[in-house]
Amino acid sequence: MSKTPAEDQIDDQSAPLIEHLAELRSRLIKSVLAFVVGMVLCFTVATPIFNFLTAPLCAALDARGQNCDLIFISPQEGFFVAIKVSLLGGFMLSFPVIAGQMWRFVAPGLYRSEKHAFLPFLVASPFMFLLGASFAFYVVTPLAYNFFLGFQQFGTTGEALEAGPAAPPLSVVFQGSAQAYLNLTIKFIVAFGLCFQLPVLLTLMGKAGLVSEAGLRAGRKWAIVGILTLAALVTPPDVITQVILFGVVYGLYEISIRLVAYVERKRNEQLRRDGLLDDDEDEEIFEDELKGEK
Repeated sequence: MSKTPAEDQIDDQSAPLIEHLAELRSRLIKSVLAFVVGMVLCFTVATPIFNFLTAPLCAALDARGQNCDLIFISPQEGFFVAIKVSLLGGFMLSFPVIAGQMWRFVAPGLYRSEKHAFLPFLVASPFMFLLGASFAFYVVTPLAYNFFLGFQQFGTTGEALEAGPAAPPLSVVFQGSAQAYLNLTIKFIVAFGLCFQLPVLLTLMGKAGLVSEAGLRAGRKWAIVGILTLAALVTPPDVITQVILFGVVYGLYEISIRLVAYVERKRNEQLRRDGLLDDDEDEEIFEDELKGEK
């Protein structure tokens, strides 16, 4: 039986279950404390954060010559808006601490080679979430709000003018709830942030051998159906936003196929160097992949 190389040993010795549970409790407490601290900090500056989040709406209204005014439709709405802003901001501020605590709990049970393989995904995950959130905030939300605000009516339609003074012109303009606007904006940010995790997730699954390049290529038609369903569920019922989300997520799916192919090539090269995979087996794998594509 082959032995594990000395440089690839697990760092820590085995510990009783009670010690693992105690450590898990400690990590969870530290993560919760970091989240609470981040939430409190964001609560103190909730108004500037909310004003920043209203930038896409204000730009769309300003282009139409309207004031950027949101209203509270209930006495407690302002408080709940501040709480939601604090929750979002607190999670983003505390995520490095939470991820670090998760890593410190899991890392002692991994070989050094596994740590080196897993750590890039831990770093890439928050980066991809921020990339997706930024894409949603700076690209998708301006397009969406311009689309929604295009259905306003300013009381100068031809029908109203022809009806004469007996029928005053009707105005139907946006007077939005601050909480409703925040809910929709957070939905955009979270949805795109999570969707941008697709390459990280599929590449990690490919490295673990749970998915393959051939399987992902063969599953394109099912991926298209799934992405269309996802776009319909997590975005408002407008075609523009759904098409953008579909195009972005499907593009990430194609990128994931190439990342998984790269991971498979690296794994096969390592197996050949270790003498665990010969050329005949490699050719069989290639033929199986071709069959899977068909």
